[in-house]
Amino acid sequence: MARATAHPDHHCISSEDIQGTEVYGAGGKNIGEIDHLIIDKVSGRVAYAVMSFGGFVGLGHSHYPIPWGALTYDSSLGGFRTNITEQQLRDAPEFSDDSWQDRDWETRTHQYYGTPSYWESRGGSVR
Repeated sequence: MARATAHPDHHCISSEDIQGTEVYGAGGKNIGEIDHLIIDKVSGRVAYAVMSFGGFVGLGHSHYPIPWGALTYDSSLGGFRTNITEQQLRDAPEFSDDSWQDRDWETRTHQYYGTPSYWESRGGSVR
């Protein structure tokens, strides 16, 4: 249940309202939904949206962190649009729970998706 349109006239939104919002790839094809967000503690910037796709009735689905900068909200879809394909998600740099503390993994991930790093964008380094 996408709730990203809960407050259509506001620029800010609760992460709770983003959870479950659909993600659409090339050609408007639904490729998954937002499971949760990863936020940089120091800057407060959203670093990644963890997207889930696949599975049946919540079983066997996969979670993939993608840079927040790779998503654009599309009000006509009521969801996020991206150029990322399902195959790109499957081929992305391998993720583990330790990846959040590995700047090399983050750098490779942002390079892979062709997005600027959240820690260097908008005015300087965070760490």
